[in-house]
Amino acid sequence: MSKTIRILPLVSVLLCACLLGGCSSATLKDGFYTAQMSDYSHGWKEYLCIMVKDDKIVYAEFNAKSPSGYIKAWDNAYMESMAAVQTTYPNDYTRKYVAQLIQAQNTDGIDTVSGATHSGSNFLKLSAAVIEQAAAGNPNIVTVRSESE
Repeated sequence: MSKTIRILPLVSVLLCACLLGGCSSATLKDGFYTAQMSDYSHGWKEYLCIMVKDDKIVYAEFNAKSPSGYIKAWDNAYMESMAAVQTTYPNDYTRKYVAQLIQAQNTDGIDTVSGATHSGSNFLKLSAAVIEQAAAGNPNIVTVRSESE
């Protein structure tokens, strides 16, 4: 019985430390991880690539590419037309989503950018996929099903 009494306070201290310290059940393995949507939407296929170092997401790129490989954030004509209607554009909202992911280190609390809600929905799906990849150490590109499938 005296052993149980001595161990109980230690277990309580460890449990509190985990709860307050934010213990996570999955550690992320160092490397690059990529997920992409399964279909093109309005001529673009969105993707997310992250780099993990020491169990942290230290870099992320969220964007979309055309079938020829042209990057959506580089399309100035698209930017101008979208910004006039939506008050945001790909080079703006992709950076906002990435900053939130790096800050939070997970998908919790990522706010959808007004005018880019479809991309925001895809970003959350892609983020979940790359975090799952990083936890498993899976370097293969993962395809995430589009809503249309």
